[in-house]
Amino acid sequence: MIEMLPTRHLWLWHASWLFSCARQWRGPACVLTSAAMAVVLAGLVYWQSNTACRNEDKPLTDKRSLMLAGDAGLLNDTARALAGMNVSAGSFLEPLTRDKAFAKHSELLNRAWDAVEARQLAKVRAWSSENLTRPQPALFYMFSGPDFLYANAFFPKAVTYVMAGLEAPGDIPDLARLPRPAIASELAGLRASLKSILGHSFFITREMQRMLNGRRLAGTLPVLFVFLARSGNTITSVSFVTIDENGTLHSLNTPQEKKGKAAAAGAMGVKITFSGDGSQLRTLFYFKTDLSNRGTKKSGFLKFCRQFGTGDSLLKAASYLVHHDNFSNVRSFLLGQSAAIVQDDSGIPLRDFNAQEWDLKPFGQYTRPIRLFTRSYQPDLKELFAKESAQPLEFNLGYQARHGGSGILLAVRTR
Repeated sequence: MIEMLPTRHLWLWHASWLFSCARQWRGPACVLTSAAMAVVLAGLVYWQSNTACRNEDKPLTDKRSLMLAGDAGLLNDTARALAGMNVSAGSFLEPLTRDKAFAKHSELLNRAWDAVEARQLAKVRAWSSENLTRPQPALFYMFSGPDFLYANAFFPKAVTYVMAGLEAPGDIPDLARLPRPAIASELAGLRASLKSILGHSFFITREMQRMLNGRRLAGTLPVLFVFLARSGNTITSVSFVTIDENGTLHSLNTPQEKKGKAAAAGAMGVKITFSGDGSQLRTLFYFKTDLSNRGTKKSGFLKFCRQFGTGDSLLKAASYLVHHDNFSNVRSFLLGQSAAIVQDDSGIPLRDFNAQEWDLKPFGQYTRPIRLFTRSYQPDLKELFAKESAQPLEFNLGYQARHGGSGILLAVRTR
């Protein structure tokens, strides 16, 4: 619209000149003719201004998402744009990165990422390198939400990540079809959904359910895209999948098929393939599924997970659900299929680890659960932390992260 201002000023000058002439000539015909021409010029100004505004408000395309056709370059550029990073030269999304809203988004995310990198992620990677000496190809991360951030920091060598939560993946983020005025609010909403995990190391379930719904950039996929891009990875494909009761994976090939089967599926999710720094192709599965005994019996999700053999597991800020009998199936699966388990106190209760099969190493300190989960206090875990002289922990994790009292239990299978 700014480019139109010189022309508009010229037309207004002509209208002013015509009225000036009419006043000087004082002829009725001149006055009427000048007035008519001025009205026409004013109308042209109004039309051009509104046309310019409408063009600015329009999305980059009105066509169906190019990404649904498998455009890997656009998928990766979308992830980078959502993460506040530069896209490839000549990208379809490059015009969006010149918006003021994107500049602000980029600046705020850069600042937040630098902070969490220094305070948390670099220290997590150092801890992992020193203590997780035999990483497995698969990582099981139950009750994860879209937290690829810590999954990748703790287990950077995993080839397959299997993550599960109650939040739907949503649609592939399609920035090209967003109305331009909506970009600022959508990016602000995305930043708001990241605030808790960047600040306290975990998603707050109720906040996440509220923030990941009711927006154009809805679901867990936008968050997963941000974490993949910011972790230095390149996305190569995204597809929607479901699992039948036998644990068999099925692709959902069309949006209509996805919509039709999503409600009936016990485990509906997304499969993302990616690579980092030219390394081997890796896979992230995220499923929306009920991990209670009733849910896993129906969905076939644990049968699907068993296909990957022995893996490693991560549990944090898991609402102490695996302490309860109605989550015994997922608890038994993790104890049976894990070579190593990294968890805070909300994970598997100490009483369920067989001392003959597991080497247990505490780090940090054990403190009582927050008020919401006071009934999940574990006196035996408190004793273990004291008896084994828990090693220092240089980062905070889980519900006690905001209070600086975090503790980790590393369980390594011995046989």
